[in-house]
Formats: sequence, C-alpha cells, structure tokens
Amino acid sequence: MAERTVKIAAASGLHARPAAIFSKAAGEQPAKVTIEKVGGAPIDASSILMLMTLGAGHGDEVVLRAEGDGAEESINALAELLETDLDAQA
Repeated sequence: MAERTVKIAAASGLHARPAAIFSKAAGEQPAKVTIEKVGGAPIDASSILMLMTLGAGHGDEVVLRAEGDGAEESINALAELLETDLDAQA
C-alpha cells in the first residue's frame, strides 16, 4: 500500500471543477485510490460526489492511499494534481 499526505492547492478546494478533474484522474489510475481528510474516514477518490462531501478546502491536508499494481505511481500522479491550482486548468 502506498500513502502520501498532500496539501490542497486549488483556491476552491476540492469542489466543482477541481473535484471533477481529480475524480476523473483517480478513475484512470491502475490502483484503487482513497482520499481522506487527516483524521477522517477514507472515501473513493474516483467519486466526484464523495469528493464534494469531503469538505476539503484550500490548504487542507488530505491523505491519499492506493492498493494494487501501480499504487506508488497512482499516488504520485494524484498528489501532483492536488498540489496544482486546478481552478486555473482549462
């Protein structure tokens, strides 16, 4: 299992556009990925509805975990997305 704590860079947090971009990318990963706010319960990172209920805002730390083939690569790709201002992506 791969795990990484990441700080959310998007100004609006994981809401609307950033959540859509992130959930799509999570669904394309070879490993199953979960995300949680520090101290919270893990949710499926590929579910846009679950992401929007996570309540993760700008500057919040979240924990990504992945299991299966490509777990480390999946975590790295998704962490890079969260560390980017997804509000600015077209």
